Amino acid sequence: MKIVIADYAESMMPSHELEKRVLTAGLPGCQIVTATYRDDRRAEFLQLVRDADALLTAFIRVDEELLATATQLKVVSINATGYDNVDLAAARRHGVAVCPVGEYCTTDVAEFTITAMLALVRNLKAYVTDVDVHQQWRYDYAQPNHRLSKLTLGIFGLGKIGRAVATRAAALGMRVLAVDPFISQEDYAKVADQVKLVSAAELFQQADIISNHMNLNESNDHFFTAERFRQMVKQPYFINMARGAEVDETALVAALDSGQISGAALDVLATEFPDLATNPLLGRENVLVTPHTAFYSSDSLTALQRISCQNIVEYLTGHPEKVFKLVVNPKEDPHDHTN
Repeated sequence: MKIVIADYAESMMPSHELEKRVLTAGLPGCQIVTATYRDDRRAEFLQLVRDADALLTAFIRVDEELLATATQLKVVSINATGYDNVDLAAARRHGVAVCPVGEYCTTDVAEFTITAMLALVRNLKAYVTDVDVHQQWRYDYAQPNHRLSKLTLGIFGLGKIGRAVATRAAALGMRVLAVDPFISQEDYAKVADQVKLVSAAELFQQADIISNHMNLNESNDHFFTAERFRQMVKQPYFINMARGAEVDETALVAALDSGQISGAALDVLATEFPDLATNPLLGRENVLVTPHTAFYSSDSLTALQRISCQNIVEYLTGHPEKVFKLVVNPKEDPHDHTN
C-alpha cells in the first residue's frame, strides 16, 4: 500500500514524523513517500501517484488528469478545511473518496480574529510604525476609536469559526450581528443569546467591524464587491479570515483609498502565492496582512496531521464512517457517482 504526502514547498509540514507514525500504526507495512510539488514538474508528480492508494495534500490540483492517471487511488485526504483544489465530480466518477479535515483550528482562527480586530481598533500598526520607523513617541499619532464594548461586530458566516468569534466578541461586551442564510436552527441556538441574525443590508448599515468567515462557494465568489463596500455605512474595519476569492481586491483597495472602510486585516489574499512586491494593500498603517497564519499553533499542527492521516487509515481499513469528514464517499453507493 502506497501513501503519497505531497504539496508545494511552502505548504509542506516541517516534519513528517507524526504523519508517518499515525499511518504506519494504522497501516502496518505501508510505503510512505513524501514529495515537494512544482507546477512545472507536474508530469513527474503524476508518475509518482500512478500506483498510489492515498494522497495527502492541501493545495495540489486534483483534477481529471491526475485521477485518470492514478488508477489505484482510493482516497484523497486534504490537510486543510477547504477543498476547492479538488474536482469533486471527477473524484466521484473515478470512485475516489475525498476527506478534508473538518475541524482542527477553530479556536486558533477565532483567537487570531480577535487579535486582528483589537490591533485595528487600537491602531497598533500605526503606533508601532511611528515608534520603530519615525522614532517618535506620540500617543495621539492615530485617531482614537471607541472602546470595543461600544462597537458592533458584524459576522458573515456563522459556522464553527464564526460562532467562536461571536462568543469571544460578546464576552468583550460587543454587540454582535451575523448573516448566514444556511445556518441550522440547532447551530444558531448555540449562540442565539449572543448573536442576532440580520440581513446583509442591516449588517452593512450597523456594523463598526465586519469579519468574514464564510465557506467559499459559487454564491459568494467575489462577494465583497465595490457595491457592497459602498453599502458599509459606518466606514467599518474589514477582516477576512476565510478565503481570498470572496473579496474583490481591486474594490477593497479603492474602499481603503476613499475611506469607505477604516482599515483591514487580511489573513488571505486573492491567491495563495501573491506577488507581495507589487501588492497595493501592503505598506499601509491601517492594513494588516498576514500569510494565511490564523490557523497556526503547535496544537493545531498536531491535530491537522493526526486527523488527516487517521482519515486515510480509517478509509483504507474499511471504516468510512469513522472518517472525520467525507465530501465524496464512493462507498455510500459504489454504482452511483452523481451526488
